[in-house]
Amino acid sequence: MNSRPAAGGGRWVDVPPARMARWIEGFTERHGGPPEIGPGPDGLRLAAPDGTTAVLHPPPGMPGADDLAGFLAAVGAPRRLGLLLARKGAVAVGVADGGRLVVSKVDTRYVQGRTAAGGWSQQRFARRRDNQAKAALADAAELAVRLLLPEADRLAALVAGGDRRAVDGILADRRLAPLVPLRAERLLDVAEPRHAVLVDAVAAARAVLVLVRDPG
Repeated sequence: MNSRPAAGGGRWVDVPPARMARWIEGFTERHGGPPEIGPGPDGLRLAAPDGTTAVLHPPPGMPGADDLAGFLAAVGAPRRLGLLLARKGAVAVGVADGGRLVVSKVDTRYVQGRTAAGGWSQQRFARRRDNQAKAALADAAELAVRLLLPEADRLAALVAGGDRRAVDGILADRRLAPLVPLRAERLLDVAEPRHAVLVDAVAAARAVLVLVRDPG
């Protein structure tokens, strides 16, 4: 489980589905007894006797639940997710069935970095870089059309990761319009897309994000 600071106070904890029940048991033990549980605007809210709160944000594609038993059952249920990771000239596309990656493809196209040179050479360099970036997005869109579009009717959600602008550019392809409504708000923070990164992204996409806030 990973923990990191949250904007506005508190901390985010990423909890795998299989460890969710144990995490709640630990939360109860640490904060003084059974918490009050109720639905909130962003997920299920737990309020402990000592004033600590935890909001359980459901993972992409999971139906909402108003009680803890329903939440835990839904978290553990297998869902079919599309994955689209993009950063600079690299893209990784996959389909996960539960925690298993069943479709995957990674592609990399060279895109030059930025330069501090000036004058006409800088302009020529910028045009070349722009053309390379457009070609990389076009290749990535083709990959998404081949692997994700046929799955659109079966996906519970599409989870993106990496550079938001690159993902936006890929999904701007009109052929991918059926995937846009499936796109989850969650954007995975991933390294340059590779097969190993795509495998790790399956677990990140299925994790419950818990926002914990201490009293005071």
